[in-house]
Amino acid sequence: MKPEQIEYFKQLLSSRIDQLLNDAGKTVSEMTDDNVNLPDITDRASLESDRNFELRIRDRERKLLKKLNEALSRLDEGTFGICESCGGKISEKRLMARPVTTLCINCKKKQEEQEKQRGE
Repeated sequence: MKPEQIEYFKQLLSSRIDQLLNDAGKTVSEMTDDNVNLPDITDRASLESDRNFELRIRDRERKLLKKLNEALSRLDEGTFGICESCGGKISEKRLMARPVTTLCINCKKKQEEQEKQRGE
């Protein structure tokens, strides 16, 4: 991978990490705000449902954050953009769409077919 591409992906991954951490901080701030006093049981239930939804989103983002950090590590190690299954090159288009990917499109298709056959 060219140095310009490496720098581009470092910036892309770092900016996504920063955005996720910023969003998580906002969520914590909003959820620790104790000024919410809802005497109506329906309003409280709605607020609780919204908070549960927000927490599920943050949990997914926590998992994505781990993948983003792993991708940054692969950039530093020189293995970013190399399929961990076949050792081939992952296309730049695929990396642009999903920079945390570790599989080329052919290996990913095979993996999904196997999962489908196993009923996962």
